[in-house]
Amino acid sequence: MNHAPCFSTFSIVALDPDTGDLGVATQSKYLAVGSVVPWARFNAGAIATQAWANASFGPRGLDLLEADVGAIDTLERLIESDPGRKSRQVAVVDLDGTAAAFTGEDCQEWAGHVTGPGFVCLGNILAGEEVVNAMAETFEAPGEERFAESLLSVLAAGQAAGGDRRGRQSAALLVAREGGGCGGTSDYLADLRVDDHTDPIEELQRLYGLHARLNP
Repeated sequence: MNHAPCFSTFSIVALDPDTGDLGVATQSKYLAVGSVVPWARFNAGAIATQAWANASFGPRGLDLLEADVGAIDTLERLIESDPGRKSRQVAVVDLDGTAAAFTGEDCQEWAGHVTGPGFVCLGNILAGEEVVNAMAETFEAPGEERFAESLLSVLAAGQAAGGDRRGRQSAALLVAREGGGCGGTSDYLADLRVDDHTDPIEELQRLYGLHARLNP
């Protein structure tokens, strides 16, 4: 019997081509989604691992990306050696903006992904395909938002399109930039988590507003 945590989740993994920032934003009907799904490293790339999540995909994948293994080959190496891959969902974006994603055939419906230049929108146990389509359209739409703000707007669009059909519980935002945080001593521009809340995306947006005022 598989006892891995099932992250019924929708996420965006992306690169900001203007700044080189790498980020993941995610929402789930699961406690503390930010503890497992989002991974990013400024000199490597960004990854989301979800569905019957294999948490090792995060650090292993980032190590491969940092060693100049591209997103497509990194994804292939992660899933080819994983006996549980049919129940996995994972997305990878590298420093060049190459995006790659995998949705295993045993992921619970609706499950799937959309890739575009420098981003992946993906989810499982969703209301339908319209969720990831709305997310992708929102990310690609022109706007004046900061990169982190745009990732949060993508989550809000996914929720407005139906989101996770089991409901809402947690959300997280992770943005990596060299020297981007804590007086230049941290490489995380934003690392915010809502572990258990009735409206986690709205609460995450509130927290980001506080963060942005402290880090203009």
